[in-house]
Amino acid sequence: MPTTLTAFADVTTSDSALRRFLHGLPGVDAVGLEARAASLGTRSIKTTAKAYAIDLAISMIDLTTLEGADTPGKVRALSAKAVNPDPTDRTTPMTAAVCVYPDMVATAKAALNGADVKIASVATAFPAGRAALPVKLADTRDAVAAGADEIDMVIDRGAFLAGRYLETYELIKAVKEACVRPDGSAARLKVIFETGELSTYDNIRRASWIGMLAGADFIKTSTGKVGVNATPANTLLMLEAVRDFKAQTGIQIGVKPAGGIRTTKDAIKFLVLVNETAGEDWLSNTWFRFGASSLLNDLLMQRQKLSTGRYSGPDYVTVD
Repeated sequence: MPTTLTAFADVTTSDSALRRFLHGLPGVDAVGLEARAASLGTRSIKTTAKAYAIDLAISMIDLTTLEGADTPGKVRALSAKAVNPDPTDRTTPMTAAVCVYPDMVATAKAALNGADVKIASVATAFPAGRAALPVKLADTRDAVAAGADEIDMVIDRGAFLAGRYLETYELIKAVKEACVRPDGSAARLKVIFETGELSTYDNIRRASWIGMLAGADFIKTSTGKVGVNATPANTLLMLEAVRDFKAQTGIQIGVKPAGGIRTTKDAIKFLVLVNETAGEDWLSNTWFRFGASSLLNDLLMQRQKLSTGRYSGPDYVTVD
C-alpha cells in the first residue's frame, strides 16, 4: 500500500487540474447518504457496551469555550474539568483536549500543568476566516508559540464557493507549515469546513479532499457558530472520505464533528457511524473527536446512572 501523496502529485499543480479532479469525484447520493445515516442512528447498545461507549466518548471530547466573554478563570475551570471531569469518580477518563482562543492558550497550558490533555486553539480569524493570509498565519504562529498542541483553522468559504479551489488548498498548506515549531515538531492541524455553509454534499466531499491533499491531520465539520453544524449525514460523508483516502494513500486522517452534539444518545450515534464506516482504526481520540462542551455533562450523568442505578440531580455536574 502506498504511504505518500505521489499518486495525486499532478492534482494540485494548477487550479484547473484540481478542479477536474474534484468535479470528477463520484457525486453524492443525498437520499442514500441520509438514509444510511438515519439507519445507523437506530442502533442500540446496552450495559457493558454502553459503559464503554460513554467512556470512549468522554475521552474524545475537545472541551470547548469560544466566547467573547471568556476569562482566565473560566479557562482554568474548564481545564480542571477536562483533567478531572467527575471529582466523585476518579476512574472517569480525561477529555482529549481543551479548545480555546489563541490568547487563552497560555492560561490553559498553565492550568493543565503537564496533564495528558491536549491544548487546541482556533486560529485563522475564527469563525469567519475573513482576514488576510499574513494575519491568519500570525494567528496560527502565536497560538503554537503559546503552547497549542493542535490548531483548528477555518477555510475561506467564500473562496471555496467561488470555485477558487487551489487558493483554498494553498491556505491550508500554508497554515500547516505555520504549525511547525522551531525544533521541527508540529501542532496537529484540524481543518474546519463549516459544512452548514457549503450548500451541497458534493461540496463537502470536495472540501474534504482539498483538506486531505493539503495535509490536514483532521477534517472538521463546523465552528459551532452557524445554524447547521455537525449532522450524522455530513459526518458520515467525511468518514467515507478519510476511509477512501487511507485506502488510496495509506495516510490516516481524523474526523471531528462539532456543534449540536449534546446528549449521550447523540454521541453514541456518531460512534456507530465511525465503527460502521471508517472502522475500528478510528475509534480513539487520536483519530476522532467531538467538539463540544455541554455533551460532557450528559455523558457524566449517564455514566453515574449506569454505576448507581439512578439519575443525578441537575446540580451533579457543572453547567458550561
